[in-house]
Amino acid sequence: MKTTAKSLFVVWGILSAIAAGSSFRAAAEEGVALAIVYDTSGSMSEAVRDSSGKRSPKYKIANRALEAIARQLQAYAGKPGEGAQRKIQAGLFTFDGSGTRAAVPFGPLDAPAMIEWARRFSSPGSGTPLGNAVRTAGDTVLKSTLSRKHVLVITDGMNTIGPDPAAVLPSLKKQAESKQAALGVHFVAFDVNASVFNSVKKQGATVLGAADEKQLNAQLGVIMQEKILLEDEEPARKK
Repeated sequence: MKTTAKSLFVVWGILSAIAAGSSFRAAAEEGVALAIVYDTSGSMSEAVRDSSGKRSPKYKIANRALEAIARQLQAYAGKPGEGAQRKIQAGLFTFDGSGTRAAVPFGPLDAPAMIEWARRFSSPGSGTPLGNAVRTAGDTVLKSTLSRKHVLVITDGMNTIGPDPAAVLPSLKKQAESKQAALGVHFVAFDVNASVFNSVKKQGATVLGAADEKQLNAQLGVIMQEKILLEDEEPARKK
């Protein structure tokens, strides 16, 4: 009888573990969790061609691109009271010394706050702790209960402080696997050769280059529509 009781206890433990795992998987809600890493290093004050062909500081061009992303996210989520709402959590991370600062804290999408920050930002001047920023952004979205987790990096330079992004991606992948989740990481190399990020591309990250405002907007459009929001893969809505 003792042996039988012990066996039943072991079986109960195994079944409980399986149930707990199933509960964890079921806890994921359909939706998008997006952490944006925005380069605030000093080189973002340098000028490139804007959409009119004139030269403009990169941060001003990137600010406009960030505002467009916020509006796109808001449109994708839908307006309150107008049919089903899509769940989106988002946050904006900028460089702060050797680490990262949450310019717009991660949480339910706050497009107005992101737009306001983009309109006010005017003082790039830090180093480029890309690896630390990617790690913070990745850790953040992996804690979300939403099913689709992404990190979007807008940067104009190589990592200059702390670990390289390629060095932090393996641990983020392992963390995602332990949570039975997938993490998409996407880089837009703005006014820097995209080959700088070959090491992260080899690990599965999206890497696209952009030399000016038109290309930046086009490449961000590709990533947002085809990788993050997956609009091209959604069935057409009934009219």
